[in-house]
Amino acid sequence: MSNKNSTDVIFDAVVDLHNNEQIVTRTTLAAMLDLKIGIIDDRLSYLVDIEKIMRVERGVYVPVIQHPVSRIMSKMVLPDGTVKIEIGDEVLTLTPKEARTLGNLVVAEAMQYSNIELGHNMAVIQSSLAGQIKRLSHQVGDLVGGGRQGELL
Repeated sequence: MSNKNSTDVIFDAVVDLHNNEQIVTRTTLAAMLDLKIGIIDDRLSYLVDIEKIMRVERGVYVPVIQHPVSRIMSKMVLPDGTVKIEIGDEVLTLTPKEARTLGNLVVAEAMQYSNIELGHNMAVIQSSLAGQIKRLSHQVGDLVGGGRQGELL
């Protein structure tokens, strides 16, 4: 083994196996590495705790994708139709046709963003409605009286 500690060795092995489309389990890692199963279990738990890997099902692990921090982005449309897109310190200057083509290329991401936002909004609405239904159920139970409090009639 190199100068790496067991956590780094196990994490690197998880990434390598995953990148080669192999299922990552403690048994797979034990067969691949010269480490005791107890050390592998301990390090896998630690890597899950620090969110470098995650369990996708019992005993199966994948690395967590860790992107760099998002940069600030802006878009400016000039009077002649030229589009300036600024991402961090970089500036793209696009002709109107290039801007349309870029828009076409990222339409799937725009739809995905829209769907994610819709899902978040629906979760908030659903939570609010569930609370209202619970309160109404209790009120109906109080009005009807007796032992059926909290049940919808």
